Amino acid sequence: MRIAPRAWIGFAIWAGYVVVIVTVTLLSGVPFPDIGTSAESTWRGAVLDLAVAAVLLVVVTSLLGWWRPALVERRRSHHKWPVFVPIVMAVVAVFNLANTDWSQFDASFLLSLIALGVLVGFNEEMMARGLVLTAFRSRWREGWVWALSSALFGLMHLANALLGAPLASSLQQAVLAFASGTAFYILRRVTGSLIWAMLLHGLWDVSVFSVGHAPVSTPFAALLAPVVGILALAVVYWVIKGTDERSPSVTASPAAAAG
Repeated sequence: MRIAPRAWIGFAIWAGYVVVIVTVTLLSGVPFPDIGTSAESTWRGAVLDLAVAAVLLVVVTSLLGWWRPALVERRRSHHKWPVFVPIVMAVVAVFNLANTDWSQFDASFLLSLIALGVLVGFNEEMMARGLVLTAFRSRWREGWVWALSSALFGLMHLANALLGAPLASSLQQAVLAFASGTAFYILRRVTGSLIWAMLLHGLWDVSVFSVGHAPVSTPFAALLAPVVGILALAVVYWVIKGTDERSPSVTASPAAAAG
């Protein structure tokens, strides 16, 4: 790593990411409730800001030299069975996609959804459970790292209120994001790679937006998202138990070891 991880760097990356997303979206002129209702609103209101943020994340990660710790666990979770939670999440997403009325999407709209899924999966996972997680591991034990990184991931969604979303729904989304972010964290810890969390995150968001535009008779994503979140919170202890993912420089310190 070119630059040693520090907790403040994680907070700075989170704040910078939120500022970039909010600023570019505001400049696009597309209110948050309109995103996902048409190809144009999705390209301008979601894909554009995500693309700008993705470039910046690549630059920042390269300058820091944090690609490996951001993407790969040094030690996977001792307990593998909690992976059933993200598996349930994936099944719900696939069910929604399979039951979406795709005739309501033209080629441009479909491509915008795919681009949105790829960029959301990369951006939000690289930021929250990649760079922020790496930075926080330099200071705190894994339980705090999970809680703080998931809390910041949830708080990030409050920014939707600045983009035109109702405050009440933004608050609800922030709580659900904390819980769903825990499912993505579990997937990283169990598989040892952030890539799987990126793929699931992108798949989930595409399924949510597709159902939002062309609703299915039984919107499982809306019904089961809270259940998935509750399950994730109930089992996350077992992917943290018995692990210490703090950076070697921290764990090698006598003071840190005593703490």
